[in-house]
Amino acid sequence: MSFHGQQILPAIRKVKDFERMLDSPYQYGVFLDLHISRLKSIYRLAEQHKKKMFLHVDLVQGLKSDEYATEYICQEIKPYGVISTKGNVILKAKQKGVYATQRVFLLDSSSLQKSYSLIERTNPDYIELLPGLMPKLIREVRKSTGKPIFAGGLIETIEEVEQAIEAGASAITTSEIAIWKHFEKR
Repeated sequence: MSFHGQQILPAIRKVKDFERMLDSPYQYGVFLDLHISRLKSIYRLAEQHKKKMFLHVDLVQGLKSDEYATEYICQEIKPYGVISTKGNVILKAKQKGVYATQRVFLLDSSSLQKSYSLIERTNPDYIELLPGLMPKLIREVRKSTGKPIFAGGLIETIEEVEQAIEAGASAITTSEIAIWKHFEKR
């Protein structure tokens, strides 16, 4: 489950951004906002370029985000991993041998407690915390769960990336190209 030192997971929203990633040293990334009709071809291209891509199942256009869709994606598309806010998606991905990332939105103490219950039930491989600008919560969730943390959402500067990593995030998911460029030189 190591990313071989890669601390930035480029989050891809557009084909142009994926093309940029293909020409980068990044090996791991995340697909967001893909249309169902493009899944097979875009994953074939990723495989040809030896890129290991997570798929945010909840954001696949034209596909309901449930355990049936997850089973289809795991069997037919074979992503490196999936990301979802839904427990049934995480459980199905794990059953199919695909890395599963539980995405949680931390809005208040109540959402934090609900997230802990969900994480305990699903036992994901990774946890993605949003927004990722909260070093205190990154430390707390990492310590409480023992799971690798992705910090995502609203991270826009190098300093914010460094704070999240220092707080214990294993990786940062970001669509900010400037951040990609800065860290690909490391």
